[in-house]
Amino acid sequence: MEIAIDKKVLLQVEHLKQYFPVKTDSLFKPKAYVKAVDDVSFHLYEGETLSIVGESGCGKSTTGRAILRLDEPTDGKVYFDDQNILELNRNQMRKLRGDLQVIFQDPFASLNPRQTIKQILNEAMAIQQVVPKPKRMERMLELLGYVGLPSEALDRYPHEFSGGQRQRIGIARALAVNPKLIICDEAVSALDVSIQAQILNLLKKLQKQFQLTFLFISHDLSVVRHISDRVMVMYLGKVVEIAEKKDLFDSPMHPYTNALLSAIPVPNPEVKKERILLKGDVPSPIDPPSGCRFHTRCPFAAEKCKTEEPTLREIKKNHFVSCHFAGNLQN
Repeated sequence: MEIAIDKKVLLQVEHLKQYFPVKTDSLFKPKAYVKAVDDVSFHLYEGETLSIVGESGCGKSTTGRAILRLDEPTDGKVYFDDQNILELNRNQMRKLRGDLQVIFQDPFASLNPRQTIKQILNEAMAIQQVVPKPKRMERMLELLGYVGLPSEALDRYPHEFSGGQRQRIGIARALAVNPKLIICDEAVSALDVSIQAQILNLLKKLQKQFQLTFLFISHDLSVVRHISDRVMVMYLGKVVEIAEKKDLFDSPMHPYTNALLSAIPVPNPEVKKERILLKGDVPSPIDPPSGCRFHTRCPFAAEKCKTEEPTLREIKKNHFVSCHFAGNLQN
C-alpha cells in the first residue's frame, strides 16, 4: 500500500492475523480456528483519525485488541514509531503502553468500582511514572478540567456518575499518561445520542489540543462521518475498502460498503432513500468462503469471485478496494 511521503506514519500494521482455537482433536490440539482477523494491513498517520467500520463480528474490535496486544496476535507485524511492538518483551511493552491507550465501549465496566476517581487517575500515572508524586494532584485537576468534570469528582466512585460522565473519566485516564495513540473501541455506542455528540466533540477538541492520533472503531456510520479523516471497512476479518472519508461516503467502490452506506437513516422524512438489502447471513469465520469472502452475499458476484481472492489495490488516489470489479460497478 502506497504511503504519502509528506506525512509521518505513526502506526503500520502488516498482514495481521488473529485466530482463536475452537475445536480440538483427541490429543487436545486445535483442529479449527475462528479467523477473526485474517491478513489485515493498513497504516495510520500521526494526528489523524482512522475509523474501522463493519458489521458485528467483522473483526474490527479484535484488530484493536491485537494491536494493543491485549490478545497476542497469531501472525503479522505492528510497527509503532518504526518499532515492531510484537517483538517486545513484557517489560518493554509495559513501558510502551503509555503511548498506546484505549477507551472501551462500556465506561462502567472499564473503571474499578472500588476505587475513587482520584485513585484511578493516580494509578495510571504511578504505573507509567509520567508525573512526579508531588505534582499528581495538580495534574489530576487539569485532567478533570480537560474533560469537563468538577474537581469534587476526585473523591467520588464510578457508580456515582452518569454514563457520559464515566466515559469522560475514561478519557481522562487515557490522557493521564500522555499518549500518542488512543484506540476508541465503540467509545460512544453505549451512550445516548445527545451525549454521543458531546463526547465526539470533546475527542476532536482534545485531539487538536494534544496532537493525538485516533483509531476509532465503530458500527455507526453517522458517528464515523463526524469524526474521521479516513475510513477502513472490514468484512469477515478482511479489509475491503480504505479511503478518505469524503471519497468513501460520496463514491463507495465496494458493494459491501455501498450496502452499509444505504442503511444510514436520513433525517428528512420527505427524502426517500433506496436501501440495499444483502441476501443471506454472514458466513462463519471458522469456515469462510473461498475466493472473495463477500461473494455469497454480493449482487455482482461472478465465477471468478468464488475461486480467486481479490487483493487490496489502489483504484484511484488514496482509495483502496478489495474487489475484482471495483470501478466497474454502478453504485
